[in-house]
Amino acid sequence: MIGIISPNYNSYKSFIFDCILNFYSSGKMLSNGKRNKIKIFEIDSLTLNIKSFKKPNVINKFVYRFFRKSKAQRSYEFALNLLEKGIGTPKPIGYFENRSLFTLQDSYYACEHLKYDLTYRELVETDYPDAENILRQFTQFTYDMHQKGVEFLDHSPGNTLIQNKGNGKYDFFLVDLNRMKFHESIDFQTRMKNLSKITPHKEMVAVMSNEYAKLSGENEELVFNTMWQLTADFQYRFYRKKRIKKHLKFWKK
Repeated sequence: MIGIISPNYNSYKSFIFDCILNFYSSGKMLSNGKRNKIKIFEIDSLTLNIKSFKKPNVINKFVYRFFRKSKAQRSYEFALNLLEKGIGTPKPIGYFENRSLFTLQDSYYACEHLKYDLTYRELVETDYPDAENILRQFTQFTYDMHQKGVEFLDHSPGNTLIQNKGNGKYDFFLVDLNRMKFHESIDFQTRMKNLSKITPHKEMVAVMSNEYAKLSGENEELVFNTMWQLTADFQYRFYRKKRIKKHLKFWKK
């Protein structure tokens, strides 16, 4: 097991390594997904959020060992990059990799646990209070991210945490960071595509389009038509993939 820990957390180094080494037998489960698992660990006033990534397949075990950075390493480095650019994300603590001579066995990303009030998903799935205001501020957050050259490839409903700061103000924080691109500038089509996974609701796309057009100076009709077409294309592919998986499961029975 090797690990990189931010100098800001050197005083907790032994505790953090112990959490990683005993990940499956200690800590409080926060998310027990099929692919990844997230647990919470506490010491003093620090609450750690540790994500264990799914073990890579046979080929990727070799690829991640020698040719490509692990998901954990990318998450840590991307988080540092986001904070340098003034983009919200939970404070990164470190990453850890369990290696053999020729393969990567598993990996972990640790950050400070962030308390939040909602995710973007609540805006999609519920009649959330102050929704349009939050949606417009989320669009401002995304526009700022785009202006800084950040393309968040997993910009989807569950990956933005939202804190209510009071008086109609909200802060936004990105999570699940291992798939990002950093550019000098981002073209219009890529910006619109980056918003295509956020919501299937046309009225929400209309609000975001209105706000994005105000910020960017682009024609609002162009922004809406482009964003909505890319959203519809994504939704079609998403549900087609689900149908195919359902049929495959049926024929396997």
